[in-house]
Amino acid sequence: MGSKELLSLRWGIVGCGLISSWFVADLVLPRAAAPTNHVIKALGSSSVLKGHNFAKTHCPSHHPSIYASYEEVYNDPEVDIVYIGTPHVFHLENALGAIKAGKHVLVEKPMTMNARDAEILIATAKEKGVFLMEALWTRFNPLVAHLQRLLHQERILGPLHRVSIDFSLHMPFSSLPTTSRAVDPSLGAGALLDIGIYTLTWAALILDSHPDHIAAGSPTPWMASTMSLNNGVDETTAILLNYKDIGCQAICTSTYGSPGKKEFCRIEGEKGEIVIGATIAASNPGWLEVKVSGREERIDVKRMEGAKGFYFEADAVAEDLRAGRLENDVCPLGESVRIIGLMDMVRKINGLRYPQDED
Repeated sequence: MGSKELLSLRWGIVGCGLISSWFVADLVLPRAAAPTNHVIKALGSSSVLKGHNFAKTHCPSHHPSIYASYEEVYNDPEVDIVYIGTPHVFHLENALGAIKAGKHVLVEKPMTMNARDAEILIATAKEKGVFLMEALWTRFNPLVAHLQRLLHQERILGPLHRVSIDFSLHMPFSSLPTTSRAVDPSLGAGALLDIGIYTLTWAALILDSHPDHIAAGSPTPWMASTMSLNNGVDETTAILLNYKDIGCQAICTSTYGSPGKKEFCRIEGEKGEIVIGATIAASNPGWLEVKVSGREERIDVKRMEGAKGFYFEADAVAEDLRAGRLENDVCPLGESVRIIGLMDMVRKINGLRYPQDED
């Protein structure tokens, strides 16, 4: 897989739920200028019938092997890399299985339930000499690099003052069965790990990349947080990050209790502001507006019709493998651990624990 002649990347998909359907449908869309031919070679599902239905619906032009066990995907010699799209409470077990079988792994966010488990996963991948990355697709959206250039190279807003990021879904706990992944603590339920991770990621993309913050080499920003706990898990979470070295705060909020607005992020600076919006939610930015005296413009993400944008991260993974790299520099493993560790801190402050946590 380190060959520079790599033209195709053969994927094994573990889990046939919603997120896997979005990922696979994006990968198989015909793209005239695609740098890599992504091939779905294997599907692992809870049943062969479900796997066949998934393939028929989401990758009808491909002919993957359908397995009723994940282990068969890990051991399929036709598979180069395994995508883990199961609920995050199973990520450690599933990713370890693939890694120990010698497969490269792209595992959905959060990589694991806590930082301790993420470290285990990373150590095992390094021991086996395979690629590992958290599938945080937002980081690969082309809008992010453009935003960072505006903020930190052109410094279009001047000194930054405040960043507000919100990810809200109208999925109140009272409307969900107790077995729902969003409600059941044994499945890692709650807003923070599911959608709050995106707000923390946006704060990192905007402020951790600030050249003055990097130069200061400061530790994890001071943090205050509150949670609204329901059945022992969070339905609503608010986190305040104070970047003292650059004089800026990030307010990160997430909830299942109300629908979010299209404008999910606002960056305020001395000279004006930038607003970021999405057609769905904060995980998938679609446009930004610059509102500065003398310069007002809107920039839209150009993506294929019918695509959500998952192919950006898949292409990046393929390029890493083509170059023989086992870690991605846009979504480095250390940063995944840091964000998960930040969520560990938020949970500890608010008394939210999962069965997987240490005593």
